[in-house]
Amino acid sequence: MALAAIAAACEEDMDYGEYVLNTRDYVDQTFDGVTNLANNVYNYLDYDYGQMYGGGMLASATDEAVCAYQSNTVQGFTNGSWSATNTLSSRWSNDYTGIQCANYYIDNFGGMTFDELKLNSDYNVCMRRYLYSFQEVRALRAYYYLDLVRNFGDVPYFTRTVDNSSVNSLTRMPALAVLDSIMAECDAVVDTVVEDYSALPDEGWGDKYTLRVDRYFVLALKARAALYAASPLFNTTGDRERWRKAAVASKQLIDECAAKGRTLDAKYSNVASAFALESKEVIFSRLVYSSLTTAIKENYNYPVGINGAGQGINCPSQTLVDAYEMAVTGLLPSEAGSGYDAANPYDGRDPRFYLTVACNGDIWPTAYQDTTGSAPYQLQTYIGGNSGQPVTGATPTGYYLKKGLDGTLDFRTGSTGVASSKHSWTTFRLGEFYLNFAEAAYNYTGDPNAAVDGMTANQAVNAVRARAGMPDFPATLAGDDWMRKYKNERMVELAFEGHRFYDLRRWRGASDGVDAAHRMTSVDVMEITKNADGTFAYNRKTLTRTWNDRMYLFPIAQSELVKNSNLVQNPGW
Repeated sequence: MALAAIAAACEEDMDYGEYVLNTRDYVDQTFDGVTNLANNVYNYLDYDYGQMYGGGMLASATDEAVCAYQSNTVQGFTNGSWSATNTLSSRWSNDYTGIQCANYYIDNFGGMTFDELKLNSDYNVCMRRYLYSFQEVRALRAYYYLDLVRNFGDVPYFTRTVDNSSVNSLTRMPALAVLDSIMAECDAVVDTVVEDYSALPDEGWGDKYTLRVDRYFVLALKARAALYAASPLFNTTGDRERWRKAAVASKQLIDECAAKGRTLDAKYSNVASAFALESKEVIFSRLVYSSLTTAIKENYNYPVGINGAGQGINCPSQTLVDAYEMAVTGLLPSEAGSGYDAANPYDGRDPRFYLTVACNGDIWPTAYQDTTGSAPYQLQTYIGGNSGQPVTGATPTGYYLKKGLDGTLDFRTGSTGVASSKHSWTTFRLGEFYLNFAEAAYNYTGDPNAAVDGMTANQAVNAVRARAGMPDFPATLAGDDWMRKYKNERMVELAFEGHRFYDLRRWRGASDGVDAAHRMTSVDVMEITKNADGTFAYNRKTLTRTWNDRMYLFPIAQSELVKNSNLVQNPGW
């Protein structure tokens, strides 16, 4: 969508329902109309269930996974078809629509008193909800700018409604300046936004308000923006002070959450579930309802070859599987003394492996029975197996996805519970910010055992590992070895949560060799065959992918450049 069209979208006479707009006169007269306009700004929040890429997730555009279908849109990120005329993503138009709707609300709907409600018993509650909404909308606007920066780098930045006469003369603000503006906006609203909606049950807020922007959302947004501002993709001068600020921002969030009893969930299974919203670790998530007729994660990612089941689109890679260390030693399978058994490659691994990856022999999905109904369905990903090659759409990696899926859903005819199943996409959770702190603190001090704001990098990363049941980082680990192990930990902990695609890019030029230029050129998969004696043979293969350094940032659509000559294209596109 062109910026001019976006500018007009919030001014036209439309219907102000939950998702769209109505006339200004109507909205001015009704509390519901105004609050629905504020609610509308939430609708542009990103989530990655495959809805943007025909079922493909961004994980399949990284070394986390491989898309099972060569014609899938997400393949454009790795096969060289990505271009300014084939931008793949709608984030530019989506984010700017959210920003323009936020600006329109802030510019036009302040200072209202809703006199028609003054005699209602809940008038004060309604007014507080209305007043809080402006802080929420400002925070959401800042979030959309962060999403734009991580995709496009320098972007037009404006905080007032832009009219059609000026929208196509906007210029791009430097990415670091936008990131600094995002952090400043967070500082401006953090003390006036509601602290915690779920703590206001006596005011009649209701359960739906636990999914709204609050103080912890704002602190998390600032901390993530600070991490991006410190990262090499944007921090091109290597300013170490930015790493300190990033560490302090994450630590503030961790401390304030702890003061309210919000800590890392004792069970990783809770944050890896389809409805992670129920975990106290989750700071903010987007609620997504499932339906048999819509594109939900199970429909996209259940294994093929099961009666009425899924398409198996996003298949965890062998590269990801290799990242799961041995639970006892804390060493990678490739490291000497790890305890890895090549004949039983899935035994004794990091417990997070079993919650993320469905491998040969697993009982998955748990809802399915075999044809006799007397035993659970056992997944067969080997060549000739019920969910292996050459079945159409079978996994090209030897694995299927578990994380974020509800294995109890049954898609066979006559099944129940599918349409009512709830899913949530995690936008922010504490596990990310312990890792963000560790990365920032280490890059600032150069010593994983040196404290920043009362915590060390090792203490932060070890808290995440302890929850998973994994050994601490060796206290003597340092330099690039520490950073490689940290990045491996981040890959495992945050797998399929939408981070890897951007992490590999913001680490541009990393001396440890873990960045997009090194990790986006190939991905390993596993070919499994069944031997005559019932054992299995494992043959690793490497798939080649297309990478060019221009891909560190998205291209701006050629149609946008034609409309606005001030929008200079990103390098290489």
